[in-house]
Amino acid sequence: MKAAIRRKYGLPHKIIVESIEKPVPQDDEVLVKVMATTVNRTDCANLTAQPFIMRFVLGLLKPRIIILGTDFAGIIESKGEKVKSLNIGDKVFGFTDTGSRSQAEYLTTTEENLFPIPPNIDFKQAAASLEGAHYAYTFIHKANIQSGQRILINGATGGIGSALLQFARQYDIKITATSDTKNIELIKSLGADKIYDYTKDDFTNDKDKYDYIFDAVGKSTFGKCKPLLKEKGIYISSELGPFAQNLFFSFVASFTHKKVIFPVPYNKQKTIPYIIQYLEAEKFMPVIDREYTLEDISLAYDYVIQGQKTGNVIINV
Repeated sequence: MKAAIRRKYGLPHKIIVESIEKPVPQDDEVLVKVMATTVNRTDCANLTAQPFIMRFVLGLLKPRIIILGTDFAGIIESKGEKVKSLNIGDKVFGFTDTGSRSQAEYLTTTEENLFPIPPNIDFKQAAASLEGAHYAYTFIHKANIQSGQRILINGATGGIGSALLQFARQYDIKITATSDTKNIELIKSLGADKIYDYTKDDFTNDKDKYDYIFDAVGKSTFGKCKPLLKEKGIYISSELGPFAQNLFFSFVASFTHKKVIFPVPYNKQKTIPYIIQYLEAEKFMPVIDREYTLEDISLAYDYVIQGQKTGNVIINV
């Protein structure tokens, strides 16, 4: 089978699409024929081992898992004799942020890592519904949003931000979002009440005050956003911040009025059923930017690593 492989940490040119032996499932595993996957921010962090803390999870000097990929959608082709809850031919999807070996034609995994694809979405939509939405769930559920509040989403055009905007729309609140010029109409359609075009305006100059500021791209800081927060407002970022300051600020939150919450992700046994519920109810539809073939996956990484993608970038396997 073909697989996207890197044996050392580095930039996208380190990725090689190689022909390797097709995996064989163990007794408690299934073999999934991968139909679609994505290249996302987590994949880029796994490729580059940046920030450095990633090495303590992935491997200090070199990656323990050489096949790239964190999310996938596909079809069960075979299974081990201990697998009871899944059947050959089932359409499934899944996500593991430390690596699923999913940027390949086949992968093996265990039952707890697989979820049924809702019948109203296809493989590309399924793959695009995972990584960003998984983290967006965490953002929403670390907050205690109440009717009438105001929130701001910085980076509403990304994989996390576009899912977060749709999840937040369930509440009776006012939503301000940042977007580039070309995506303003898209962000309006997803439910934003007020939009800052970040190519023209700096949202931190906003005169409104917010109960929550969600930095879904990690491109701002608590210091810059603090003046926009209400007295007991909360800042949540997808990144550690300069010198991992968001971890520090979250530890000292009990001593301050305006707080920082660091969104340690929830278990996918919580997040993915929630995503499925929203997909089935057609209250969430992942945004897809571009599509690439597996052979062109290094080009997909080149694009995503620039930090300018809209929603999700698909790899058609």
